Amino acid sequence: MWAASCLASCCAACACDACRTVVSGISRRSARIAYCGLFALSLIVSWILREVAAPLMEKIPWINHFHQTPDREWFETDAVLRVSLGNFLFFTILAIFMIGVKNQKDPRDSIHHGGWMMKIICWCVLVILMFFVPNGIISFYEATSKFGSGLFLLVQVVLLLDFVHGWNDKWVGYDEQFWYMALLVVSLVCYVATFSFSGLLFYLFTPSGHDCGLNTFFITMVLIFVFVFAVITLHPSVSGSLLPASVISLYCMYLCYSGLASEPRDYECNGLHKHSKAVSTSSLGLGLLTTVLSVVYSAVRAGSSTTLLSPPSSPRAGKPLLPLDKADEHHEEEEKSKSRAVTYSYSFFHLIFSLASMYSAMLLTGWSTSVGESGKLVDVGWASVWVRIITSWATAALFIWSLVAPILFPDREF
Repeated sequence: MWAASCLASCCAACACDACRTVVSGISRRSARIAYCGLFALSLIVSWILREVAAPLMEKIPWINHFHQTPDREWFETDAVLRVSLGNFLFFTILAIFMIGVKNQKDPRDSIHHGGWMMKIICWCVLVILMFFVPNGIISFYEATSKFGSGLFLLVQVVLLLDFVHGWNDKWVGYDEQFWYMALLVVSLVCYVATFSFSGLLFYLFTPSGHDCGLNTFFITMVLIFVFVFAVITLHPSVSGSLLPASVISLYCMYLCYSGLASEPRDYECNGLHKHSKAVSTSSLGLGLLTTVLSVVYSAVRAGSSTTLLSPPSSPRAGKPLLPLDKADEHHEEEEKSKSRAVTYSYSFFHLIFSLASMYSAMLLTGWSTSVGESGKLVDVGWASVWVRIITSWATAALFIWSLVAPILFPDREF
C-alpha cells in the first residue's frame, strides 16, 4: 500500500513537471497553435465522455432527476454538451476580456500569449463545473449551438473567400507567364475535380429504382452555381479570374457531398448506407479530424487576414500613401519602440473558438437529432444535411456578391 502510494505520488509529480515544461515552451509565435491544441483536447474529452460517461451520469441525481431514466443516447449527448459549454465559456470570457487590445504594451497582451498553466486550470474548472449546472441551462445551450454553428460555418466561408482572392492576386501580381500558366492549370484541375465529383455524387446518392429527387436537386443546384460562377467571372464587366471560381466550385461540391453523406444511413437514397457498420468508427475519427483542421485553418486565417480581422492600428491595416519625411520617420520609429501594434484581433480570434465549440458539439451529437445506430456516427441527420446544403448556397451567394458588388457600388471599397 505504501509502495503504491509512493508510485502514485511520483507519477503525479512527473506529470506536473511535464506540464510545466510544455507550458513554459509556449512562446508568442506558438500561442495560437497552443489554443488549437487546447481545443483539440476538448474534442478528445468530449469523445471519451460520449462513449463512457453515460453509466456514471445516470447515477447523478441533479442530472437524472426524471421519473423514467432516458435512453443512453440522451446521456451521451448531455456529456458532450456540458464539455462544449465549458469550452465555450472559456473562450467567450477571453474574447470579451480581449476587446480593445491594440498594442503589445497592453497588459492583456501578455495574458493572451502567456499564463498557460493558469489557463489550463481555469479550463478544467469550467468544464467540471458544467456537470453541476441544471439541465435547463444545457437545453438552452443546445438550442443556441445550432445558430452558433451556422455562424461558424459562415465565418469559414468568408475566410475562404478572402484566402482565394488573395491567392489569385498574389500569383497575378508576379506578372510572369509561368504564374499565369499555373493559374490556368490549377483552375482546370479544380474544374475537372468538380465535375468528376458531381458524377460520383449522382452515382452514390441517386441510385436507380428509387425516387431521389431531393438529392438530384441538391447536386443540380451546385452544377448551376458552377456555370453561373464561370459566366459572371468571364463577363467583360467583371474581368475576373477562373482560379477563385474553380476553387469555390469545388468547395461547394464538397459541401454538397458532405450534406448528402450526412443523410441517415437507413435512407434509401444514401449510397453509403451499405457500409454504415464499417465506417462508424472511421466516420467518428474523420469527423473530429476535419473539425480540428477546420478550426486550425480558421484560427490561422484569423491571425493573418488583412481585410477582416486586423484592427485599425495594425501594421496590416494600411500604410501611408505619401512618403514620410525624416522627422516623421524618426517619430514613427520612437512610437514603434514604445508600443508595437498587434497584428490581429485577439477578441475575434477567441470568438472563432467559441463558435467552433458549438459546432463541434453539434457534430458529436448529430445535431442532437440522432438516435440508435446514427447516434454512433458523427454529423448524421437531416438537420446536418440542411445546414451543409444551405452553407453551400450561402457560399455561392457570397462569391457572386464579391464579383458583382464592385460593379453595383463602384464608389465603395470591397
